[in-house]
Amino acid sequence: MQSYGDESRPLAALSLPSRIVIGAAACAIAVSVALHLAMMFLHVAPSNTLSKQQSKLISDYVYPEYEQNWKLFAPNPLQQNIAVQARARVRTQDGTLQTTGWTDLTAQDGRAILHNPLPSHTQQNQLRRGWELFTNTHDAQDRPIGRRGELSERYIRRIVMLRMSAEWTKGGGRVEEIQVRSQTTAVQPPPWSDEKISDKPVYRVLPWWQVTANDLPEGATNK
Repeated sequence: MQSYGDESRPLAALSLPSRIVIGAAACAIAVSVALHLAMMFLHVAPSNTLSKQQSKLISDYVYPEYEQNWKLFAPNPLQQNIAVQARARVRTQDGTLQTTGWTDLTAQDGRAILHNPLPSHTQQNQLRRGWELFTNTHDAQDRPIGRRGELSERYIRRIVMLRMSAEWTKGGGRVEEIQVRSQTTAVQPPPWSDEKISDKPVYRVLPWWQVTANDLPEGATNK
């Protein structure tokens, strides 16, 4: 009979320190999995005493990495692609006022995430969550609803200027106003479906916003 020696008992062949390390690692993984499951359970379960007491801790753990977006499911699945775009009015060094073309900020995020196994939270969530906050705190005439509406406008302005101020002023001058719009395009049905959906984009164009020093990236000037 062929003998396999210690190959049939791989753990027994390991030294005591190695077995201690493996055991400790297995315990750490088990604890981590249990903690993750507990946090997710408390997040999705009905409100209770523990989840109320530890609401901040639970939210800090869940968002944004494990955020739940129930729009994936029926009866109202998300069926639109929304892109946020911006342009500016720039006062050049000779005093003329020029309007830039539209820049697709969402497309920039998409290119940064594509083929990136570890995209940053900023690339994944900053613009998207900022725009969701804006739409949820403004009426159909783009007027802010309460204090959060005003804060969302400032947040969007800062995101735009953080990403685009250097590009818009690389030839000199200063950004005087910015304008933001969203482009919403319906997701087309699969080939086997006979559903008819327009592929024409729908735009939500916001008014021009005056740029102030508070909208500029830290350490930047708008001369």
